[in-house]
Amino acid sequence: MTTATTSGVVPESDVELFSPAALMDPYPHYAELRGLGPAVYLTRYDLYGVFRYEHVRPALIDWERFSSADGVAMNPRTNELMAGSILGMDPPRHKAVRKAFDEALRPKYVRKVTDDLERLAGELVEDLVRRGEFDGVRDFARKLPVAIVLDLIGFPRDDQREQILDWALGAFNFMGPAGDFQASSLPDVQELMQYLTTKATPAKLLPGSFGQIVWAAVERGEITEQEALMTMSAYACAGVDTTIAGISSTLWLLARNPDQWAAVRQNPAAIPGAFLEGLRVEAPVQSFARVTTCDVALDDVTIPAGSRVVLSYGSANRDEHRYPDPDRFRVNRNPSDTVAFGFGVHNCPGRALATMEAHALFGALAERVTRIEPAGEPTRSPNSITRGLDTLPVRVS
Repeated sequence: MTTATTSGVVPESDVELFSPAALMDPYPHYAELRGLGPAVYLTRYDLYGVFRYEHVRPALIDWERFSSADGVAMNPRTNELMAGSILGMDPPRHKAVRKAFDEALRPKYVRKVTDDLERLAGELVEDLVRRGEFDGVRDFARKLPVAIVLDLIGFPRDDQREQILDWALGAFNFMGPAGDFQASSLPDVQELMQYLTTKATPAKLLPGSFGQIVWAAVERGEITEQEALMTMSAYACAGVDTTIAGISSTLWLLARNPDQWAAVRQNPAAIPGAFLEGLRVEAPVQSFARVTTCDVALDDVTIPAGSRVVLSYGSANRDEHRYPDPDRFRVNRNPSDTVAFGFGVHNCPGRALATMEAHALFGALAERVTRIEPAGEPTRSPNSITRGLDTLPVRVS
């Protein structure tokens, strides 16, 4: 049910946007919500939502009115537990913590684990070509991020480090609206924090790693221990899971659109644009929340001060007013303005590394593979914040 609006009043919708069924295919709901107005009150969740590109991107920049300081999750318990996270900060504090983050991701440090990126990608693809059929998530998209990002962060090379991927999915689910679906993810959050506080301690981190640089900032008094811990948690989740989701979703789209793969092979310079287009069509992060610090007018409606607002990246990226034929995957579209990596002060700090990994993998494929095709139906699990595949049967020749 939807309710029309009068001037100044935000339209309402009782759509179950965060139900497991809707999360599996949110795009028809996004289209409906975009059509209602510049902002919509989601009555089932006591949340406001912004779904049009023309309003989502400016809101991501406007941290003074759309604040992250009270957390970016959609329920109070998660926001309390995430206190000290770089995601839940505004300038000037955000700038101080982000400085430690950016220092740890400077090219000279990233190069330590990416010097052999193209060689590793080539060896991986050579093996997959010999096999002919493989899982595009486990065997293709997951290999480099797990090996590179977890080493970059500095997690000990033990038998628990790959469990971070499962914990990350739970942590993102825990950021959704309060309810049984959200509460069921609490054990994953607890296990992740237990790992960070007992197994990934400063003394156990790999030498010269991101983690050691972050903890050095604590010793200098630049950030607090809580901020360091939450920064490690944020990058452990977002730095691996969303990269895997973006790479595997792009592979899925190329397999479903052989003409687009042919265009990439004919012009490998199209690979960066193809990856951006994959992120646009299937944004790994679908939404985060903000809180309005004052009454915010968007066109002819007003979001009241103190409202928690969902900023929908997934909807903005498929806005027909920004992207003609938005549901179609076109590698030559080159959507450099996509909000898949966020925007403004909270743009993704791992964007460069994720892009390097994707370009290396698809470049290796373009050199060796003439055809990519589905070898079965992919599977996915609903998640309140992220969107990605669990399995992706693929055949290459």
